[in-house]
Amino acid sequence: MSDLLTVSGLSAGYGKAQVLDGLNLKVRHGSIVTVIGPNGAGKTTLLNAIMGLLPARGAITLGGREIATLAIEDRLMAGLGLVAEQRELFGTMSVADNLVLGGFSRRNVHDGSRDADLKAAYEQFPRLYERRAQRAGTLSGGERQMLAIARTLMARPKLLMLDEPSLGLAPLIVAEVLQKVKALRDSGVSILIVEQNARAALNIADYGYVLEGGGVVKEGPADELAHDEDVKAIYLGARHH
Repeated sequence: MSDLLTVSGLSAGYGKAQVLDGLNLKVRHGSIVTVIGPNGAGKTTLLNAIMGLLPARGAITLGGREIATLAIEDRLMAGLGLVAEQRELFGTMSVADNLVLGGFSRRNVHDGSRDADLKAAYEQFPRLYERRAQRAGTLSGGERQMLAIARTLMARPKLLMLDEPSLGLAPLIVAEVLQKVKALRDSGVSILIVEQNARAALNIADYGYVLEGGGVVKEGPADELAHDEDVKAIYLGARHH
């Protein structure tokens, strides 16, 4: 597998506070890569910097194209998709309308593929089909997370980035959502996921990075990290919050 995303020497922060310092990271085509670490390690900052939501220094390439200087809209068009921690759904609009808006960047495509994408979203997330006429704001937490993911997929991103998809969800619902993420990988979607629930994230990922203090302190195949004594002691022993 070749690399889809390459991040080199990425530094970013908020105002004078630097959060990331020279970070390097890669995501291969058709893989799930997870970034784990404590609160304040820079996980969300990493995704926001890749998406262009805050100023950053360093190189970011997607599919061999340098995108670090592109505006957010152009990064979307280049193939980045981000499901933010807040999910940012249109609560008063129906599930179906939220999905249609997710494909807005492809509004000028008239080959019927957007209808096919909507059908595929309902096939991947059958509960959304059952709730398609329901207002998004009335969905359960797990259903809202599934809708946020499905809506982002409507733009056909090359890379799907997920920020803390387990946040606020009961353990059984977390397992269901992450199994959906794994199924997306199996269908060919490349995924970068940041998570505090290290055990759950490593369970579905192919490769992982441990982020502390704005830098990568450990990386490797996910199953190896899951058995790494340091990772086990810090993240996989007593439940880490």
